Amino acid sequence: MNKLFSICFFCLLIVNASARNFFVEQIIEDTIVDAKKEDTAIAQVLQSTTPPKQAEAKEINQVTKYGFKNLFLNYTYNPLLPYATQINPNAEAFMQDYIKAHTANLQKMKGWGLPYFNLIESILQQYGLPKELKYIAVIESSLQSNVVSTKGACGPWQLMPGTAKTLGLTINPYVDERTDYYKSTGAASKYLLQLYGQLHDWLLVMAAYNGGLGRVNEAIKKSGSTDFWKLEFYLPEESRTYVKRFLATQYIMEGDGSDTHASDSSHIAYIGTYNASPNLSQTEQADLQKLTISGRYNSAIIAKNIAMPMSDFDRYNPYFDKIISTNGSFDLKLPSAKMQLFQTNKYPILGECMQNLLTGACIPTYTPPPAPPKKSKPQNKTHKH
Repeated sequence: MNKLFSICFFCLLIVNASARNFFVEQIIEDTIVDAKKEDTAIAQVLQSTTPPKQAEAKEINQVTKYGFKNLFLNYTYNPLLPYATQINPNAEAFMQDYIKAHTANLQKMKGWGLPYFNLIESILQQYGLPKELKYIAVIESSLQSNVVSTKGACGPWQLMPGTAKTLGLTINPYVDERTDYYKSTGAASKYLLQLYGQLHDWLLVMAAYNGGLGRVNEAIKKSGSTDFWKLEFYLPEESRTYVKRFLATQYIMEGDGSDTHASDSSHIAYIGTYNASPNLSQTEQADLQKLTISGRYNSAIIAKNIAMPMSDFDRYNPYFDKIISTNGSFDLKLPSAKMQLFQTNKYPILGECMQNLLTGACIPTYTPPPAPPKKSKPQNKTHKH
């Protein structure tokens, strides 16, 4: 009996070991597949000269959101929950001294920097990147566009000339596109994606953004780990401090419960306050097309660019500005010809909206050209014989 029990127990161990090995191998296989999918998606964006399509951006977002796995306990920040309950304990201890020294200035920036944050977030969103990355521009330049470092880095993202040119920016004696918020943020997004494609961890990307990819790879090799908290002391002190400043900046900006992100339920309640149904005729409804858009679009700028009277745009899209500013997205409704025009010029329109958000310039509304005068019919003259 004991011998039979021993044989059964031994067989059970073999089965359990086999099952465990199967699941471990499956996890490894899934990880490799995900990594390949991630690398392919990123490579496609880096090869393109234009921002990715909405579906591509969404795919990148799904794979890059786990890059903050060493910062947040649940991989990513949830604005609906208290910040302090989500932050990695290592990170909190890591940045306390910086918080004490810089909280006052960063709290002020929350107010005056809001238009810049809105612009940067919109562009990061186009590339499927976490919105937290906007704080790189804070620690690089305090959101100033004309800052030039002693090493020649320039603009809100402090891009070096060589890096900026490889990312498609123009730099010559007359123009330096590193100072252009829209263009430099697009270039920085591609650079961050490039670094993420190598490191697959946003804290390591921060260190590489500051000190270079080579130094981070050397720290990984020496430490034998890709966990920032295990390799931090193999990095130069400047790069460790840089990551600390990034963490502290985000903690101050979003960690006190006063951030401006609304909950999903408040979005629904907000929309319910308005009648957002278009007031269209049957003929107009038959020619209607819909497109979900996201970002800080402005109704007047859209209407101007698609040559549509503002009154007509409002009929198709009631409360457009109020809803998109709250939700961040909107189901745009337009006649088919106008929708085609919008899709062709979608990104330039968004760029104009962002520039207008920063400058507050007056937006000229589209005025239809006057109808040509009707030709009077020739009168039949009666000829007398």
